[in-house]
Amino acid sequence: MAARVFYGWWIVAACLVIAVLSWGLGIFGVGVSIYAITQTRGISVGAVSTAFTVSAILSAIATFFVGPLIDRYGPRVVMAFGAITMAAGLALIGQVQTLAHAYGAFILSGLGNACLSVTAITAAISPWFEKHQGRAMSSAMLGASVGGMSSTPILILGVEKIGFPATMLWGAGLMLAIVLPLALFVMKKSPSELGLYPDGEPPRAKSEQAQPRSFSRAEAIKTAAFISLVVAFSLGLGVQVGFLTHHVTLSVPLLGASGAAFIVSITAVAAFLGRVALARWADQVDLRVTSAIVLCIAAVSLEAIAALPLVWVLIGASVVYGLTTGNVTSLSPIIVRREFGAVAFGAINGAAWMVIGIACALGPVLFGWLYDWFGGYTVALHIAAALDLVAAAIVYAGRPKQALS
Repeated sequence: MAARVFYGWWIVAACLVIAVLSWGLGIFGVGVSIYAITQTRGISVGAVSTAFTVSAILSAIATFFVGPLIDRYGPRVVMAFGAITMAAGLALIGQVQTLAHAYGAFILSGLGNACLSVTAITAAISPWFEKHQGRAMSSAMLGASVGGMSSTPILILGVEKIGFPATMLWGAGLMLAIVLPLALFVMKKSPSELGLYPDGEPPRAKSEQAQPRSFSRAEAIKTAAFISLVVAFSLGLGVQVGFLTHHVTLSVPLLGASGAAFIVSITAVAAFLGRVALARWADQVDLRVTSAIVLCIAAVSLEAIAALPLVWVLIGASVVYGLTTGNVTSLSPIIVRREFGAVAFGAINGAAWMVIGIACALGPVLFGWLYDWFGGYTVALHIAAALDLVAAAIVYAGRPKQALS
């Protein structure tokens, strides 16, 4: 008889599905919402974008509390609350009539999304794996790439066929019909609930060598390793979100509207393939060296787009940049888990992602300001490439000189 699948992989599968919807509706689909609101309600793009930025910052701050809650109580209640809250926010986004409504709806959706975010998903998975932690976390995060590839065309089709309010109601319904049952009936706090052990292996099957020390949040945030990780990924992800937010506008002059939409989709496919590669090799590589390489590749891609404004360069560099995007998101929680252990992973990663998330929210604003000041994206891209190189140097320099103990 074939061996039963270790229940931790069902946790990973559930988190992958949750990521598809939380990223698809709460992050990648926001562009459609902003467009629909500004076109039908007479509210400026800047005003609605600011409402979303405020919600993104509050969502990042909320992750500081989400991680410890999952460490203490498990993911079931936290994720169920996130599904209900995000569903309410999505439904209200479709009913926005005024700017005040937009703030309220986006903030509600953002707070719900914080309970279904990188911090929540990786904290839910962390207790279930030791040997395969990298593969498990990066596999779950494949859902973010699937959400990125599928959400925009599906939402646009929905808006065209049944209207924006009805489309958002359908999105809210999916959150309640899919994410809520997964949270309530699939998610478990730890293997011990089912009489299991991490990776599905009993203690006698594990290596006899000493296990790395697990840090508390108070201990971790004082280390150079933690500080370097937060600074590096704040820079890298701030640049990434800024670039991807402006990718269409940047591409239209060379490719036209349809060409820009195509290259954004291809970039999302490349991100998915990059995440697949990380899922395969994450447990066999030095994660900080890998992060530095990924950030350097991202820097070269951005510099190529800035220095050589040609169609073939834009297409090729966008695809190469896409290969890095998913991994920049996935690598930081895997590093936290490997370097600081499982006991307070949610709390430590939540603290890291509070700062990283705020940087992500500010990235698009920085690109926009630089575009306005210099009349184009060239300077913004040069600065972004430089910031990625700085991030690569910092994450590499922060490598523990020896095992943290």
